Order: sequence, then C-alpha cells, then structure tokens
Amino acid sequence: MNYYNNIKNELINNEINKRVKNYSINREDLNTYYKVGKMLSEAGKHYGEGIIKEYSRRLTNELGKGYTFTSLTRMKKFYNLIEKLATVSQQLSYGHYVELLPYEDINKVKYYIKIVEEQNLTIRQLRERIKLNEYERLPNNIKESILKKEESKIIDYVKNPIIIRNIKTFDMLSEKVLQKIILEDIEFFMNELGNSFSFIGSEYKIRIGNVYNYIDILLFNYEYNCFVVIELKVTELKKEHIGQIQVYMNYVDDNLKSINQNKTIGIIICREDNEYIIKYCSDERITARRFEFK
Repeated sequence: MNYYNNIKNELINNEINKRVKNYSINREDLNTYYKVGKMLSEAGKHYGEGIIKEYSRRLTNELGKGYTFTSLTRMKKFYNLIEKLATVSQQLSYGHYVELLPYEDINKVKYYIKIVEEQNLTIRQLRERIKLNEYERLPNNIKESILKKEESKIIDYVKNPIIIRNIKTFDMLSEKVLQKIILEDIEFFMNELGNSFSFIGSEYKIRIGNVYNYIDILLFNYEYNCFVVIELKVTELKKEHIGQIQVYMNYVDDNLKSINQNKTIGIIICREDNEYIIKYCSDERITARRFEFK
C-alpha cells in the first residue's frame, strides 16, 4: 500500500471540500484526519515512527505549509483516541479534540466531550474548563453517574472547591466582600455551579413575619426548572447555616415558586465544608461547597 500517496490525496480532497462545501467543513476535517491518522499509524508499524517526519517533509514541499511533524502526529493521536472512544462526535471540531489529546484518562476525555456537546462550548471555553481542573473537582460517584448518562440532579455538577476569580487582595474577608467579588464575575461563578443558571438578584429582600431578611444570591436554573438559593459563609460550615438556608428555601417555595416549578435548591458556599453536618442534614436539597480564590 502506498501510504504516502493515499495520505496526500486525502489531504488534497479535504482542502478542496473546504472551498466548495462550507456547510460540512467540520465533518470533512474529522473524517479526513481520522483516515490520515489511521494510515500514519499503519505506516509507522511498517516503516518505523520516523516515517511521519519524512512524510511531513514531502507534504510540505508538495502542498505547502500546514503539514508539520506536530500536525501529523496529532492526526495519528486523534485516530488512536477515536478508536478508544469507538465514536466521533460531530458536535466537536477537530480543534476541540486537539485540546483533549494530551490526556490518558479516557473518562476525563468523555466528560469534556459531553459538556462540549451539552453546553456548546467554544475551544477557548473548553481550554478554560480543563485548566481549572473541572473534572478533577467533581466527586467520583458524580463522575460515574454523568458518564453513564444516569438521571442527574442539579447539585451533581457543582464543583468542589468552587473557584472564585479574584484579582484583588483584602485585609479582611467578610461575606459582603465575598459577595462583591462573586458579583464582579457572576457568569464565571454560575459556570462553576453547572449549566443553565440565570441571575435573579443579590441581597434579595424577603419578609418573614415583621422582619426583613436578605438572600445573598438568588438564581434560577431553567434546565431543572427551580430556584437556587446561594448563601455565603467565610467560616467553616455550621449547623445553624443549614437552618438559615432552609428557611429561605421554604420562603421561596411558598412565595416565588409557581405550581409547575420544582422545589428550591440551597447551596452554601463556605470557607470549609463539614461532611458530617451535611450527612446528618435531613434535607437532600441542601449541599455545601468550599471556595478557593484563583
């Protein structure tokens, strides 16, 4: 088999298709680079790994730039990855897959493929999620549940720790200061919680009896069709925090939630969580996550 000519023809055809079939560029790229990667893998078995460098030199001379040793090696790795996955997602571009090539953990790769598909992430957004170790910050049982595509709960996607972006330094951190930092980049914060969140308000005023109370942050999740109460604590999680957020959640259920919406969820963002307090909390709608600045 003349591997070189077949590889060259695949690449030439792909370039032609890019010019005349813009609607299918991504599909053509994925198909072409998979086929080229397969032939490079087979050629390496016959002629040794050095053949990729030789093919790169010849392709560059005949077709021009774009076929470096690095780019051909990526195509080979792409083929190996797809073989492990047993399928290629047309919702990801080749650029998305390139971001995932360095990782040996196939479950990690599957997780990021899944969130790109569900959340329509750009390559830059995917790179940011990987950089923040999103996969590693999910509990192991949640990772398994997500990858098995089992029915999930809203809190399954809440990372631990929650990363809060902060470029300033403060002599003393209070709940008000923590709230201010979060609100400066509320979109990033909501992405840390998961997908499909929308912002309702901060210091959301509610009246309980004759006393006004203020919910630190109130969100709504349109995928799970429920309100989400966020309470901020700069101390370790305490049992009284559970009672406080439970009151706020019940208020929202009685006064804001419509009949076709699901019950309110509560998330406590604290300096340190306490697994035992959550373990013995009777309300499964409440969870706690510690925060870290980055």
